[in-house]
Amino acid sequence: MKEFSIAGRKIGPGQPPFVIAEMSGNHNHSLERALAIVDAAAKAGAHALKIQTYTADTMTLDLSEGAFFVSDPNSLWQGKSLYKLYQEAYTPWEWHKPIFERCRELGMIGFSTPFDETAVDFLDSLGVPCYKIASFENADLPLIRKVAATRKPMIVSTGMATIAELDETVRTIRAAGCENFVLLKCTSSYPATPESTNLQTIPHMRELFGCQTGLSDHTMGIGVAVASVALGATVVEKHFTLRRADGGVDSAFSLEPDEMHALVVETERAWQALGSVCYGPSAEEKSSLQYRRSLYVTQDINAGEPFTRENVRAIRPGFGLPTKHLETFLGRKAGRDIKKGTPLGWELLS
Repeated sequence: MKEFSIAGRKIGPGQPPFVIAEMSGNHNHSLERALAIVDAAAKAGAHALKIQTYTADTMTLDLSEGAFFVSDPNSLWQGKSLYKLYQEAYTPWEWHKPIFERCRELGMIGFSTPFDETAVDFLDSLGVPCYKIASFENADLPLIRKVAATRKPMIVSTGMATIAELDETVRTIRAAGCENFVLLKCTSSYPATPESTNLQTIPHMRELFGCQTGLSDHTMGIGVAVASVALGATVVEKHFTLRRADGGVDSAFSLEPDEMHALVVETERAWQALGSVCYGPSAEEKSSLQYRRSLYVTQDINAGEPFTRENVRAIRPGFGLPTKHLETFLGRKAGRDIKKGTPLGWELLS
């Protein structure tokens, strides 16, 4: 659970959530659009922008039948072969450098998800400050070992992984020399539903594996991501595009700029609201104590006259005795003349 830094930015429970805008394939094969997405993410306040590093050939085979073809009618990508899908979604490797340079110019951290060992070598040559492991690769131990051996921070999505698989992944990361990593709760459906998100896994993973945890979120909107911060998420990742209406392989479940800005603002507010265990009036509340009810004289009372429910009442403001003392005064006599509006105090008894 120790705090660590990525490119000078601290990550940990004592820091605002680290918000990552995931470009994925939303560039729609335009470098100009990719750079515009970087600009929009920076303007929205995202702390980092992530891309993906692969080619169709490093991901699969150029086949359009059987398991190589997406036939699931519920899939966003139904009717496409895996090869064609990855051709459509991949970010050309020659774009990586200008994208990362634009990130640095705008004060954002640029990094990527490598999907095979050649991608790790390529990203290492560009000096990326950290690596992301995708849900579908979180059980690829040779890839994880390769990334962990760089000893740079790792962010690992845990979609579909069992506890046993995550245990192997975490042991591999640590054995290869990587000390700083975050496990992200992730539901690998696109889009995901809030009901399938199971945010309570976030603190459970933190205790189980002794590391920071966060959320890679594929639900619509920002509510789930904001809620994750209350459960200890230190990193939040959401897919990002300029406009969902522009289309693209991931556009349907991606945030637009105004929504990303709201995510950054509201996750930080959620983090600020966590505070610490606290009872009694806070510094901000102390001035409000005067508006509590307390005991006041509500009619003029002459010396020797008894206190009754008619001449003493619990009202605002709060400068009289607490209301719990009302029964103590009833029937006892006033020690002096008392004007209406006087806060009740022990010195008023005879």
